[in-house]
Amino acid sequence: MHANLDRQAAELLESLSPAGGMAECAMEGIRFLRGVDLADFPARGPVMIIGRLHATEAAYAPLRCLVLPSALSVVPPGCAVVSAIQIDIDLKVAAELLVLAGADLPVPAAHHCDQLPVCLGAEQCETLLRLLAALRIPVDAKVLGPGLVRELLYRVLVGPQGGAVHVALAQHRHVCRIGKALRKIHAHYDMPVNVPMLAGEAGMSITAFHSHFKALTMTTPMQYLKSTRLRHAKLMMARDGVSAAYASRMVGYESCSQFSREFKRFFGRSPGREALALKAMLTPVRQQPSPIILESGTV
Repeated sequence: MHANLDRQAAELLESLSPAGGMAECAMEGIRFLRGVDLADFPARGPVMIIGRLHATEAAYAPLRCLVLPSALSVVPPGCAVVSAIQIDIDLKVAAELLVLAGADLPVPAAHHCDQLPVCLGAEQCETLLRLLAALRIPVDAKVLGPGLVRELLYRVLVGPQGGAVHVALAQHRHVCRIGKALRKIHAHYDMPVNVPMLAGEAGMSITAFHSHFKALTMTTPMQYLKSTRLRHAKLMMARDGVSAAYASRMVGYESCSQFSREFKRFFGRSPGREALALKAMLTPVRQQPSPIILESGTV
């Protein structure tokens, strides 16, 4: 079963790879490689490279995974890519996965930046196959791609090369701390939350927390909290049919008028109009039944 999945993934990867060099994927952060020497190829930061990574291997050699924690990582000798997919590692996602897994995720005893490529496990291979299949269809890549990349990162994180992901996080230690604050926001967005509280969750000074948070999310902690509240309120109004006043209270606003002002500033429409637009998108279109053709006429 594993060998069959591996072969299917290899065939899909072969069909998606360019004739030579690098090709950008429609999904940001993913590139396809063919016939390149990784030692001379820019890694662009922490990445996973999965594919046939040795030119001397047989046509159906098992797919291998190599994690490069940073652009300065030394590539093992002999890594001349036949065909491969290169996926940027989102350190915010990696930090969140570590926080969610908690004590259930064993931490490697030693971290090695320059690990050799390792063969994919069955679960890694199955996830890769689904990701490659999604990348063939633009709408699937847009809707399913981010979740599949997240799943694949988790599979790598708990696998033999998880140590290299830990190295990447250690080099960006503040990312893991900010991940704790992000989890706090998403778990308690409806409660009173402030910057000192989030900085304490991250174990950082307020100044350092604010600076690192903005560098990672491109927004301030309170703006991030506000956008999280507004998005949840929008979904509640569209999905559950509640009023703007009720939704504003449920996501932590004390003033409905303030909620309405900030909602319109953020989405460009009033809460009611935006909720109706989203509800229309979420409601499946009902097709008229096809007429039944009988010998005597149409019913």
